[in-house]
Amino acid sequence: MSDAGADDPSPTTAVVVDFLPRGRPEDDRPQYQKSPVAFAVGESDFRLVEIALTDDAGVNIGDRVEIDPPGDNVKTLRDVEYDALSSTGESELEYAVDEIIDADEQRFVDFYNDAQPITTRLHVLNLLPGIGKKLRNNILDERKRKPFESFEEVEERVSGLHNPREVLVERIMEELQEEDLKYRIFARREEA
Repeated sequence: MSDAGADDPSPTTAVVVDFLPRGRPEDDRPQYQKSPVAFAVGESDFRLVEIALTDDAGVNIGDRVEIDPPGDNVKTLRDVEYDALSSTGESELEYAVDEIIDADEQRFVDFYNDAQPITTRLHVLNLLPGIGKKLRNNILDERKRKPFESFEEVEERVSGLHNPREVLVERIMEELQEEDLKYRIFARREEA
């Protein structure tokens, strides 16, 4: 198995959070010059993108589209910030994050298995909502005994950690919505 592209942060696919068949409303060009547009979130790095699609793309909210390399129906692609999403895109984003986590649960359970210190005083686990020193140490102690195999197992073995999956969803949403976070665990952000 090749490691080619293993360090490449670009997602292969993204989950559509909104589809605008007549393009963006604020686009002043005549209708015949507009392309259908979709907003989507990358599955591997939670990158937010706006995709101009071919007229026959026929995508729906929740569909997966190839963005790197661009699929057959993708004309152009650009990264966007959370506040550039449509209101539908904003409201569907958490559902898409849920879907991405559910589709690859082991990847996110392994976050609890593999998380490391950032500095001598700060651990990645402490960046998660509701996880302080005591809960962090409980997680570290339990994973030393045996790696976690599911979110259910994390919850059963770590006293005080309720719904570890939802903790990750909350952190990912925070990273997508906040521009000025010092540390990012999951959501890639394009540097301006």
